[in-house]
Amino acid sequence: MASKLPVVQGIFMKSHRISAFFAVLLVLWLGAGPAWGVSKEMVQLQTQVQQLQEQMTAMQRGFDERMGVMKNLVEQDTDAINKVTVALNGLQATLAKQQGDAGGKVDQLSGQIQALNDTMDELKARLAKVSKQLEDMQSAQQSLGAQQATQLAAADAAKNAPPPDVLYNNAVRDYNGGKNDLALQECSDYIKYYPNTDLAGNCYFYLGEIQFRQGNYQQAAQSYDAVLQNFPSGNKAASAQLKKGFSLIELGKQDDGVSELRRLIQRYPHSPEALQARDRLRKLGVATTGR
Repeated sequence: MASKLPVVQGIFMKSHRISAFFAVLLVLWLGAGPAWGVSKEMVQLQTQVQQLQEQMTAMQRGFDERMGVMKNLVEQDTDAINKVTVALNGLQATLAKQQGDAGGKVDQLSGQIQALNDTMDELKARLAKVSKQLEDMQSAQQSLGAQQATQLAAADAAKNAPPPDVLYNNAVRDYNGGKNDLALQECSDYIKYYPNTDLAGNCYFYLGEIQFRQGNYQQAAQSYDAVLQNFPSGNKAASAQLKKGFSLIELGKQDDGVSELRRLIQRYPHSPEALQARDRLRKLGVATTGR
């Protein structure tokens, strides 16, 4: 059981190395300022990275505290097992020397040995449970480290991305110019680097438009739905709901498409999109409102 102690020490050393690695990575990242100045998005990214580092420091501190408690438990259980083993060996030696004594004394010693064996089994079970908890904590720490590394890598990639206005204007220009493949990539990059801006909703819409042009109605419906779910009050919400209804109808899901168009008419009754929705429902031979 004493072999568990080097494992615990190895866990402490590995945990400190992970913390040191992220500290160095953060210093390097903060020291590399962008050539074109600090934009609003970069300030948000730096704040997110700082929050990630603070969260990881807090979790590391809690992890170290729990690891210290676990280490003490392992040491206590190991000492107890060693003491029980010594006592058991002594009783066994006494029993061997007194085999000629009365049977009652032998039975008494046998009972004591059985009690000690039971105690040892209980201690072994406790030690196994503590070891399992240590392994689970180590796995959780490794998973957290991998997640933090992924987030920091994404933040670093965003730091080197083009400015949001440049990337968006390029995407709209190529979309209007019919350069679908290039516009798809630029819209996807904008959503990747700047997912929380209002223009990200427009990029989702343009993705849906390109996919609709290409006859990829399933993905188009998903892109339009992303506008409705993430940017319900954006300037592309009505158009996205209209085209989502059209996409569902093209996929053969007429009931779902009709329901989507009816919701559009109810939500934006005087919009140009509502006029298009009424016209499409009329061509389908269905009422503009449900029963």
